[in-house]
Amino acid sequence: MTETTQTHRPTAPPSGAAARSPEFRLALDALRGLRQDLFHDAFAYRPLPRVSADGPITRRLKGRLGQYAAWTPHALVVSAGLLAMLVGTESSRGEALNLFVGLLALAPVLLTLVRPVGAFWASLVAAPLSGMFYGGWYEPWPWPPGSFVTHLTVLTVVAVRTRPRTAAWMWALTLAYGLLADTLLGSGYYDSNTGPMLILSAIILLIVAVLHIRRQARQEVTAQQTVTEHERSRRTLLEERTTIARELHDVVAHHMSVVAIQAEAAPYRVENPPPELERAFATIRENAVAALTELRRVLGVVRAEDYEAPEAPQPTLADLDALLANVRDAGLTVDKVVTGAVRELPQGVELSAYRIVQETLSNTLRHAPGATARVEVGYVLGGLGLRILNGPPPHPALVKPSPGAGHGITGMRERVSMLNGEMTAGPTDEGGYEVAVFLPVATVSEGEA
Repeated sequence: MTETTQTHRPTAPPSGAAARSPEFRLALDALRGLRQDLFHDAFAYRPLPRVSADGPITRRLKGRLGQYAAWTPHALVVSAGLLAMLVGTESSRGEALNLFVGLLALAPVLLTLVRPVGAFWASLVAAPLSGMFYGGWYEPWPWPPGSFVTHLTVLTVVAVRTRPRTAAWMWALTLAYGLLADTLLGSGYYDSNTGPMLILSAIILLIVAVLHIRRQARQEVTAQQTVTEHERSRRTLLEERTTIARELHDVVAHHMSVVAIQAEAAPYRVENPPPELERAFATIRENAVAALTELRRVLGVVRAEDYEAPEAPQPTLADLDALLANVRDAGLTVDKVVTGAVRELPQGVELSAYRIVQETLSNTLRHAPGATARVEVGYVLGGLGLRILNGPPPHPALVKPSPGAGHGITGMRERVSMLNGEMTAGPTDEGGYEVAVFLPVATVSEGEA
């Protein structure tokens, strides 16, 4: 029996970053945040901006009054500084020191206009300096009256101009200064106002932080709504283009198939056709088949896997009566007027005209319930004119906004643009809505040319 002895070497303790506990890393990150917020470029020049001209108050003011209103934040800060200066001056010991104590109270507040973080440090330094010129054990410590007002003002302005984390660091340093001053130098004073300072500053900073978070959330919601609206409009446009591509595929594929069949059958319609004619028809058929194959390869990709081609033919202007009957059943009073010589138009024009009328009447049902509508179809030389007009809703206050408003107009413009047509859409003076479209159609002479 053989006994094997194994020696286990002790594992070396991890070093460097691996040896640091989560608490140590958390404290290190906190110190880095403190350095970044209150020490790095503490006295950087950051002037307080004026109020925007598009603000809720300034946009209602005109002329010089609106220009002066843009300086409202600066006026409020200066007023708070003068108040702190007045409080500090009235509470000092002697007349000779009034000006100096007042300037110690005023300077940090004014500094927030250009160097906000530096103003916080100036306020902390000014507090013990002001305390040196107050006499008697009965005076409040460590925040003399002027410094008390100054520090609260500085904390408020700096918190408004920075982020909530900076406000938290300022409150923590205010707490540290108050405890240190009470412990080391507060024995000769009767009353300490560190508690009131901490409570008031915490309430103010909490309110400012909530306003910061609310404003940031509102900006994020606005940005998200803008992106969502853009994506919805883009998706609607892509869906409309996909529908047009499907319909274009059906229309062109049908005609190309007819060309191929007729080219194949044409030689059999003539007795003893010459070889040149047979080769010409064979070439036409080959080109038609090749074009049809390429068309299906390019446009067929837009068909969804579950898309089923409609068994019925695509609608045309001849189907407008059935469409109007359907919308009348839905409660819309609509009239149709046809002018000009009715003639057969290209299938793409007929289909687009039908879809435009359909979408416009759907918008009328959705956005102007109870209104009357009128559809005008004009067959003119060189094209087709459409005018769909609806009156104002009888009860506008009961009309609810539609989340998809405007996207149907985008699809109609896409159809008109595909056919090189023109379109205008907008409200009428009577409170209704009007859509006018012209779709050009080449005449026989233009086609032959």
